[in-house]
Amino acid sequence: MQGFITKRVLSSTNSLRSHRCFSQLAQKQTSFSVHDNDIPIPKLPPFDYSPPPYTGPSADQILAKRKQYLSPSLFHFFSKPLNVVDGKMQYLFDENGRRYLDGFGGIATVCCGHCHPDVVDAIVKQVNRIQHSTVLYLNHAIADFAEALASKMPGNLKVVFFTNSGTEANELALMIARLYTGCQDIISLRNAYHGNAAGTMGATAQSLWKFNVIQSGVHHALNPDPYRGVFGSDGEMYAKDVQDIIDFGTSGHVAGFISEAIQGVGGIIELAPDYLPAAYKSIKKAGGLCIADEVQAGFGRTGSHFWGFEAQGVVPDIVTMAKGIGNGIPLGAVVTTPEIAEVLTRRCYFNTFGGNPLCTAAGLAVLRVIEKENLQENALVVGSHLKKRLAELKDKYEIIGDVRGKGLMLGVELVTDRQQKTPAKAETLHVMEQMKELGVLIGKGGFYGNVFRITPPLCFTKEDADFLVDAMDHTMSKM
Repeated sequence: MQGFITKRVLSSTNSLRSHRCFSQLAQKQTSFSVHDNDIPIPKLPPFDYSPPPYTGPSADQILAKRKQYLSPSLFHFFSKPLNVVDGKMQYLFDENGRRYLDGFGGIATVCCGHCHPDVVDAIVKQVNRIQHSTVLYLNHAIADFAEALASKMPGNLKVVFFTNSGTEANELALMIARLYTGCQDIISLRNAYHGNAAGTMGATAQSLWKFNVIQSGVHHALNPDPYRGVFGSDGEMYAKDVQDIIDFGTSGHVAGFISEAIQGVGGIIELAPDYLPAAYKSIKKAGGLCIADEVQAGFGRTGSHFWGFEAQGVVPDIVTMAKGIGNGIPLGAVVTTPEIAEVLTRRCYFNTFGGNPLCTAAGLAVLRVIEKENLQENALVVGSHLKKRLAELKDKYEIIGDVRGKGLMLGVELVTDRQQKTPAKAETLHVMEQMKELGVLIGKGGFYGNVFRITPPLCFTKEDADFLVDAMDHTMSKM
């Protein structure tokens, strides 16, 4: 390693809004070390598809309209935002027909692949027949999908409520827990993200995602983070904080506990081993319900299991899901037991669009594709290969502090100092920008905005994984 060059990370006004949510985006001077080795520029794997010519408005025109007519809270990745006009399986195409490897999957949402023919066919057939009626009438699509979904659940988790998003699903789960137990106290984890409505914002525990509005009745336990946490990988030690909160922060009874198995927005934090069994035990003793947020980790993404919580050997009382459930269709669900589900009969509970024929037909098609194409197994095989190669990069570059996650839900944390674990914020942005120029799209997250979120479609191949790592290697070799 020799010499240093200084680069300035520039951003537009809109990028600065991204900075407020994903942390510290702009105009910070940073030194990047230059490597002697000259890593060749990688080439995209071959792919037998070319999109039709795009004749719509340019990226600049869209950005101008967006600034004029859409919420100023919207932000975008990259100093020059990407205009995505076409998608096919694990690839995206811009307005000029350039192909990009999608390593982000629309934020862990596209599981089967963009425009998977089976899913498209199911959607087209359903929309040509009936797009929307109401659950006040009968339609087989919602019942067929609920039956198929229930068959993938452990224990007595057999009753499904359909929603339109993960936020809605988590809001409903929290309400069900409070109704069932008669308690109000919810325990969540620090660094968690569960949505952006009133209840879920309370359960969320990152200031970046919390507005200054009333968010009562939620306690946030120590995050069982093996990399930055105070107890390393000792899950049972972290779980003691859940019992402490029950003993010293509540009446001794709680409504429930909600957690992701792998924190997505929080930076791909896989909970320390043995954490959930110990935490669930404390919650059960206090009369609460255990809620598993599978919005990002579910549907085979972790490879080893269909649901993320299964890796810790627990069975929740309520499971929430969205994102991968519909491959991009607005769809979410809450699954619980018949006994717990009864609480919603105390009043009228209704969701106009939840469980509509179009979305549930798409959801059933997604489930069938996952099974038919063995996408869970592919996530395990390709994800293990990808993680191994990323770990090899960690051995090569000091800037990589941690490589973590499971299957095709992986995180790479960048730090400027491995001992201090100082977040490498600007460097993260620089690598993302350069990888985009090479044809690879990845996301980022974590409280400090210094973790690459790698959550591609589950049809990702080993060749795709190699290209992604080679692009990261090439970029870091030039720093």
